[in-house]
Amino acid sequence: MKKNLVYFLLFATTLFGCQSNPDADTESSNTPAAAAINPPINGTYTILAVYPHNTSSFTQGLIWHNNTLYEGTGLNNQSKLLKTDIATGKAVQTLSIADSLFGEGIAVYNNKIYQLTWQNHKVFVYDASTFKKEKEFNWNYEGWGITYYNNHLIISTGTSNLYFVNPSTLAIEKTLGVYDNNGYIASLNELEIIEGKIYANVWGENKIIAINPASGQVEKQFDFTNILQKTNQPITTETNVLNGIAYDSVSKATYITGKNWPAIFKVSLQ
Repeated sequence: MKKNLVYFLLFATTLFGCQSNPDADTESSNTPAAAAINPPINGTYTILAVYPHNTSSFTQGLIWHNNTLYEGTGLNNQSKLLKTDIATGKAVQTLSIADSLFGEGIAVYNNKIYQLTWQNHKVFVYDASTFKKEKEFNWNYEGWGITYYNNHLIISTGTSNLYFVNPSTLAIEKTLGVYDNNGYIASLNELEIIEGKIYANVWGENKIIAINPASGQVEKQFDFTNILQKTNQPITTETNVLNGIAYDSVSKATYITGKNWPAIFKVSLQ
């Protein structure tokens, strides 16, 4: 009898312990799931005009300032800062940087042109009118693309991060990771601000992405595959990747080109 009582107590204890588990399962099943990230919208574009582009220009940065196109080019022994006549594609003002330096993106802030270098860790600041160098900064990372937004310069370094820096000191004040529904996006290159969004070339790809500057999420993407072929542009072994975005806020038009491309395209982005 005493033995049967012991078995009963053991069974009851086990049953009580098992009955506490369903409550835990129910609680965990009610935990809200993380919201899914929406994929970028596929934007479209319309070609408004096609202009000649110097095929010797290894384009790294492109800006539209005071109704004029400026371009920064790369490669050792060939890097320049150019003011270009959009109608002819010819430079009307040129500054060559040291042969040992590899030029990268450019941006305008407070009538000064900032020019990055790739792996030389230097950033040059010029008077936008005269191209006279006024300042030189050290930059700890690689330099790829640069633009200006809300009192910050934004610099890309070939990673998925964008760095918001102080224009007076180049001190980093914010780091923004860029991502879409598939994860973080590396190889961010040339940058431009268009209607409050950060537009970026993704190096080695034919697309330009539009990034929310607060969250880093890619909200829209544009595919420029075969734009040269569609407009019957000559393609050679020197024709390189899509790179270069400039925005005219007055006409609401965007200018795009590529490294050693024969053309600059004026487009409307939808």
